[in-house]
Amino acid sequence: MHATPDAPDDSPVLLRREGHAGHLVLNRPRAINALNHTMVRIMADALDAWERDDSVAAVVLTGAGERGLCAGGDIRSIHDDVRAGRAAASAAFWHDEYRLNARIARFPKPYVAVMDGIVMGGGVGVSAHGSVRVVTERSRVAMPETGIGFVPDVGGTYLLTRTPGELGTHLALTGTAVGAGDALLCGLADHFVPSERLREFTAAIAGTEPSEAVRQYAADAPAGELAGHREWIDHCYAADSVEEIVDRLHACGDRHAKEAAETILAKSPTSLKVTLAALRRARELPSLEAVLEQEYRVSCAVLASPDLPEGIRAQVVDKDRRPRWSPAELAGVTEADVARCFEATGSGSLGLL
Repeated sequence: MHATPDAPDDSPVLLRREGHAGHLVLNRPRAINALNHTMVRIMADALDAWERDDSVAAVVLTGAGERGLCAGGDIRSIHDDVRAGRAAASAAFWHDEYRLNARIARFPKPYVAVMDGIVMGGGVGVSAHGSVRVVTERSRVAMPETGIGFVPDVGGTYLLTRTPGELGTHLALTGTAVGAGDALLCGLADHFVPSERLREFTAAIAGTEPSEAVRQYAADAPAGELAGHREWIDHCYAADSVEEIVDRLHACGDRHAKEAAETILAKSPTSLKVTLAALRRARELPSLEAVLEQEYRVSCAVLASPDLPEGIRAQVVDKDRRPRWSPAELAGVTEADVARCFEATGSGSLGLL
């Protein structure tokens, strides 16, 4: 197995053919395959070529290394762009990344995403919009953006508003990572394949339909945890404000609910309020494309917020885990502050509608 001439062995995305399958291998294992603009462009070009190639019957997405498919977007580079006054570079990355997310969702051939290990943020965007989404016992799937002063994107607010009850609101505000069973419950994945069978599973797609490979290698997933918490999750997260959600979590008497409240209160107050508004608005939008357009406006607006570079600094750069949010309290974030994040900006649109 060798990369094609268009993607040399040191490329951040390896492209190869196995029988009737085209393989995309995210190839930055030291960074848990964090996505950058170059990777997004390589993937988009490969999908364009393979859609036109009648000898390619399916696309398979995997990640190099043992730690995960993809830890998300390359947020350190976003931090550096903002600090250096190059915010437009991050907006351009999101423009192409979100268009890729939409492309994956509408790809006319089976798109098999192997969501093994860590799959977070941008990693969810390149996998959970696929048509065949496989998790393993090692999967840890999350949208952790509120912890870095950002808001769920890459179609995350579309996916999370289509979970049972208020599970998506819980995952979005807390940034909680879920395993295979809960990823299946939330509609973020379709099938469970034990990690020890992944090599056989992906090899089978070279000569058979992905559905047949699933039939041969899929198994019952380990039990998740969220189903047992639905009562307090659905009650508490149905509230109309983050403050009321936190109050309900503290008041309901469940230890897990109290822990969720404390987790939420450690996140960026601005991000929390904008995230809740984005989720509620996404529920009313008619399509993934419409939600991605909304997310692009919000993401570009948040670029101007002090919380994004501060959150990345605290979590990734200095790693002191002590972000200084501004405002520091939920009460300091006004409805007008939130509304501004949804207004059209000079960044334009994705051109998806």
